[in-house]
Amino acid sequence: MSEPKTYFETVEGCKTCIMREGTGVPLLFLHGANGAGRWLPFMADLAKSFDVIVPEHPGFGRSDTPDWLDNVGDLANFYLSFMKQLGLEKVTLVGTSMGGWIASEIAVRNPSRIEKLVLVAPAGLRVKGVPVSDLFLWTAEQTTRNLFHSKELAERMLAMPLSDAEVDIAVKNRVTTARLAWSPRLYSADLEKWIHRIDLPTLILWGRQDALIPAVYADRFHELIRNSKVEMLDNCGHLPHAEKSAEFVAAIRQFAGEA
Repeated sequence: MSEPKTYFETVEGCKTCIMREGTGVPLLFLHGANGAGRWLPFMADLAKSFDVIVPEHPGFGRSDTPDWLDNVGDLANFYLSFMKQLGLEKVTLVGTSMGGWIASEIAVRNPSRIEKLVLVAPAGLRVKGVPVSDLFLWTAEQTTRNLFHSKELAERMLAMPLSDAEVDIAVKNRVTTARLAWSPRLYSADLEKWIHRIDLPTLILWGRQDALIPAVYADRFHELIRNSKVEMLDNCGHLPHAEKSAEFVAAIRQFAGEA
């Protein structure tokens, strides 16, 4: 597996950790609440086709926690500055879960640097009568079991020991997630109002057995983003990039190559 360049870039006063590898069209990957502390196999596979850029959000992982960080909209504004500072153009923007929420907020504000948008089980909206699960009530073990459809994969993840540093980062990530998405839970009324402004070619990817954000939410995003299409992954939970890595990478490659 290819190893990325890992470095720090200060954007909007925030020292931000970035992993980067590959050549070609830039692909900016925005992680979910669990963070992006490791270069994963799907990232290495994507780096065969793209210039893959994986920052750790402000407040997460090895990045600083800036005083200005209050909500997901702040992260969206941060990434507009991030893309400008790194000179990124014609970006394939991929966001998973909370990262998908951030990506949606970016596209609502200013899509000028984005060519394609990929939302992977994003948070941010509500479907009447179909609540999302309350991840803040889950223990760390329950979270792992609930995020994966495959029991075998969940057990394998639980068997991997965490270092003290990784435990500290997990706590930091959870605190920042609560800061951004505690009330209302994983939802933005402003995104609900303005998401119709997104007019980018958009791929909505969802695991059919998602236990955190039910797959019916894919229809809601599709309804509100007019230039979008949905692809469901069977036997898959909330983390398609980890649980169905090959299908996830293939779907993005195909979508990015479409005229």
